[in-house]
Amino acid sequence: MESVDREIQRIVSVLMRSQTYDGSWKYAFETGIITDAYTIILLRMLNINDEQFIQSLKNRILHKQTNEGVWKLFRDQPKGDLSSTIVAYNALLFSGYISQNDDCLKNARAFIIEEGGIDKAETFTKILLAITGQYDWSGIIQIPIEIMLFSQKAPLSFYDFSVFGRANIAPILILQHMKYQKKMSMTPDLTHLFVEDPSPREDCMKAEWRNVISIFQTQLEKMKDTPKKLKSRSLRAAEQYILKRIEPDGTLLSYYSATFFMIVAFLALEYPVNHPLINKAIKGIFSMSQMVEGTTHMQYTTANVWNTSLISDTMQLAGIPYSNPSIAHANQYLLSKQHSLFGDWVLKNPTNMPGGWGFSNINTINPDVDDTTASLRAIRSLTADNPLYQSAWKRGLKWVLSMQNKDGGWPAFERGVNKKWLALTPVQGAEYLLLDPSTADLTGRTLEFLGNYTHLNKNHPSMKKGLKWLVEHQRDDGSWYGRWGICYIYGTWAALTGMNACGRGLEDPNVQRAVQWLQSIQNEDGGWGESCNSDIQRKYVPLGESTLTHTAWAVDALVAVSDQPTKEINRGIQFLTSQGANNDWTELYPKGQGMAAGFYIHYESYRYIWPLMALSHYKNKYDDIK
Repeated sequence: MESVDREIQRIVSVLMRSQTYDGSWKYAFETGIITDAYTIILLRMLNINDEQFIQSLKNRILHKQTNEGVWKLFRDQPKGDLSSTIVAYNALLFSGYISQNDDCLKNARAFIIEEGGIDKAETFTKILLAITGQYDWSGIIQIPIEIMLFSQKAPLSFYDFSVFGRANIAPILILQHMKYQKKMSMTPDLTHLFVEDPSPREDCMKAEWRNVISIFQTQLEKMKDTPKKLKSRSLRAAEQYILKRIEPDGTLLSYYSATFFMIVAFLALEYPVNHPLINKAIKGIFSMSQMVEGTTHMQYTTANVWNTSLISDTMQLAGIPYSNPSIAHANQYLLSKQHSLFGDWVLKNPTNMPGGWGFSNINTINPDVDDTTASLRAIRSLTADNPLYQSAWKRGLKWVLSMQNKDGGWPAFERGVNKKWLALTPVQGAEYLLLDPSTADLTGRTLEFLGNYTHLNKNHPSMKKGLKWLVEHQRDDGSWYGRWGICYIYGTWAALTGMNACGRGLEDPNVQRAVQWLQSIQNEDGGWGESCNSDIQRKYVPLGESTLTHTAWAVDALVAVSDQPTKEINRGIQFLTSQGANNDWTELYPKGQGMAAGFYIHYESYRYIWPLMALSHYKNKYDDIK
């Protein structure tokens, strides 16, 4: 245990030194170059000529370009990513510091043409280009703005989309409806990136979308107002939806993309460029910038609450008492971030009061199940004799239990947002953008919390239903798919630890299959590593090298269900203790996903959090075994 103790102490020391003045941890939430590119374009659109900042973003985009001259979502992505390359190419030209003839764009241009040009880009890229007058709105899938007026009881309503989807779609509906374009003298000419004629498209709808449109038409026929009045009312409804969900920092539900589209929608609605809401939104976006790998990155959001809850919990697992100033400060911070306001979650959960936590420090109305259970884990030791924490605990636990879906699993943000046929919508990532179904990672993590941190009986209906959902959704090879992490290792870890917290051990055949699967994919060096290609191909794809995070998840899952340390566990522990102090570049590899084939997430904090958790569980369980 000496090497385990040493590594635990090292990680704890690093974490204590990196805690910020308010008690939180502000490790970066890095999502590639899309947000950096959007920011350059937005600043040029608003005539905010902060050249030093624009150059810093330009430098980051160039820093992320591969040797082949393209941009990728992750380093082992085959070829490159077409949409990322188009957006980067466009933003570099928008910056004014790069020209089409520069060497850095020659291979990128060839790649874009080879992959079919702008018409093959994903929907959000086309929307960006339409806004800047570089693409015709007729070439983009249209959602009639009248959907804003449809009843929630209708066959299809705006609220059938996930809250993340709604935050992005609401301003886009305004932009599409008004066919808004802002073309400037410095807007790059991208006609050379079209393989086909870039003239207006007559019809971009596919059969699946025609079926959806027919539902729209049926609903519209039931409405009494004239088409003109309906569109006017719909436009106001979309605007009001946005205005009611602006966070105190000025962002729309704390999401970068939603805030970007909101700002442009305000311009379309003829808000003056210096309008207070636009100014505040810009400041909110700027506040999310952070240095990553020595360059300026525009984070998609901040991860302060997520980081802080996980770090506080794992440090307590490592033996740091809750009375320690670092833990006490962190938990005071978390207590201040519990939500007291109603958000969209209440629409399908109307009988419960607020009590959840969000992902970001700027989030006040959009809690999620994972952050709530993580925060509750962190404050658990303070609930015995502190009335404030007792109250927070009760509110949070009640909210988590109320969020369980009818199928027995847990979603991320809202109950009952899972009309699966919407996944057929011909929009890239529709399954992830439009739906919020029960998932193995959310269900497993929630069961782990309920079983190990609360006094609920293992036969409690919520736990029995959640366990049943996990058993029914195990894959044939023994693994589970994890929606918010990469990917099958993540889902299997969450499911196994959740099942164990429900009383299932190695005698259970489902547990046995999962353990055998994890053992079968262990690398020769004792670690585990999974590629983001798993997420796209929907099957396990090895990374070809081990990472601390994947190894920690796998080891922790095996520790949870094993009474004795096995050789696989010990080899994994050896990897964690021998590699943890290295500046291992594999830890820059994404371990989370926001939208499959859309964007992936590198959590700067993960190289500390998950190894500390696995090592602490190992030590606490096996320390007395000779």
